Amino acid sequence: MGLLVPELYLMRHGQSEWNRLGRHQGRLESPLSDMGRTQAAAMGQVLAADLAGRGGAFAALTSPQIRAAETARLALAPVGVTARPDPRLVEVGMGAWQGLTDAEIFARWPDSQARRGADPFGWHFTAPGGESFDGICARIEGVLADLAGPTIIVGHGIALLVLRGLVLGLDRAAMAELPRGQGVVWHIEGGVHRTLSTARHGSA
Repeated sequence: MGLLVPELYLMRHGQSEWNRLGRHQGRLESPLSDMGRTQAAAMGQVLAADLAGRGGAFAALTSPQIRAAETARLALAPVGVTARPDPRLVEVGMGAWQGLTDAEIFARWPDSQARRGADPFGWHFTAPGGESFDGICARIEGVLADLAGPTIIVGHGIALLVLRGLVLGLDRAAMAELPRGQGVVWHIEGGVHRTLSTARHGSA
């Protein structure tokens, strides 16, 4: 059974420069690419259309990391909402793997390649010096417990998979099957999960 939470709109940050280069970011910083800024603007259009004038009813939270905060600024402008940074929304800490490409990780930790192939989601919690699955669940649960009303949240790929999974009552394997991507908006209300496409707004 999922968690009882208010209505949520969720957005992953747009493409960052390190996303473009295939580098794992974790807690490190990378600004949005040109495509990422286009995606953020498109998410704002989709959000504004779906809210249909209800923007004032929503609080907004964002990870304080640059790529998420910049996305929040661009995407929330059309609805007239400003996001408050919450450090508990940062991306999963990937320890020694942060800043590296897959090829660099596999070269230095050869056993990690097979582990990623067997469990691509769970692999993110196995980095040397990184964050555990239980650790990220605990901090995300803290965010959800503090929600006082309908909220827009801007965050990161793995952190938002965990957040959506917790809200929907999914185990780790089922979390891994949730839709991902950049340039999309997710909506959850009453246990129902929707993916809102930005394709018609020109997002890649």
